[in-house]
Amino acid sequence: MLGTLAEKLRQSLGILHKQDIQIAAKGLGEAWNEAILLGDDCAAIPDGDGFLLLAAEGMLPQLIATDPWFAGWCAIMVNVSDIYSMGGKPIAVVDTLWSESPDSISELLAGMKAASSAYQVPIVGGHTNCRSSYNALSVAILGRAQKLLTSFNAQPDDLLLVAIDLRGQFHPDYPFWNTATNADPSQLQKNLAILPQLAEAELCDTAKDISMGGIIGTLLMLTETSNCGAVLDLDKIPLPVHTSLERWLISFPSYGFLLSVRPVHVQAVQSLFQSQDLACAVVGTIQTGTKIILKSQNESVVFWDFAQDLLTGFSK
Repeated sequence: MLGTLAEKLRQSLGILHKQDIQIAAKGLGEAWNEAILLGDDCAAIPDGDGFLLLAAEGMLPQLIATDPWFAGWCAIMVNVSDIYSMGGKPIAVVDTLWSESPDSISELLAGMKAASSAYQVPIVGGHTNCRSSYNALSVAILGRAQKLLTSFNAQPDDLLLVAIDLRGQFHPDYPFWNTATNADPSQLQKNLAILPQLAEAELCDTAKDISMGGIIGTLLMLTETSNCGAVLDLDKIPLPVHTSLERWLISFPSYGFLLSVRPVHVQAVQSLFQSQDLACAVVGTIQTGTKIILKSQNESVVFWDFAQDLLTGFSK
């Protein structure tokens, strides 16, 4: 049973897409600057007493074609989440937009504008071409952090925590768990503000935004960059009602983070999320070695072994 689930997860599109990052890792070679690690949610650029955070996201062409308003919203939302996942606060975004005509981008722009307002992050420029043979959108974001959360700092004996907002619903056509578009904007901002609070209070130094690879893909990315293994207890993962575990493990939530926390700080970290009615559960442990092990009831299975297969190709 668990072995069958593991095999299905290995073949999920979210995992396969993350493996595509290896092409960039090999093509770019070593980092230009050893102080800037490649493979995190943002590039963390040392700047005075803190760090500038720089990230970008491209939107799925199918989503742009079928749900342009939501694609515009997500373009802002995913970038904002990347900044907060690194312990930072966003400053501004710019967009790169290609479209077949001016009329074909009105919903994209409306979605971007709505998310910009909800998250209080201004759109300050970019590039627009309305004479293209296709519609495409990417957005880049700049932020700043005083102290970093990063995916390079997980340590053996850390506890793995999933922090997630279960108050939402699935997109009808895509594996997106939407907790944002109908939420109170002030609540969205309070929820995200927990991440830099954790970093600045030194309660946590390791986090990653749960992205298109879902919880399982995000765990692989975090452990790969930290050069460690992990045990993930599937029975402890918070689930929305009427949702299968298989679907949830590869879903992309609009608010979801994986954290690696020293045991002494776990209770304090959980209390900050729970104070905003967010689920925050201990779901596993970081271990030495190269294996990611899935556990459920009395079963366990090796899901991934970095000694045999890379995921993104980035590590410290």
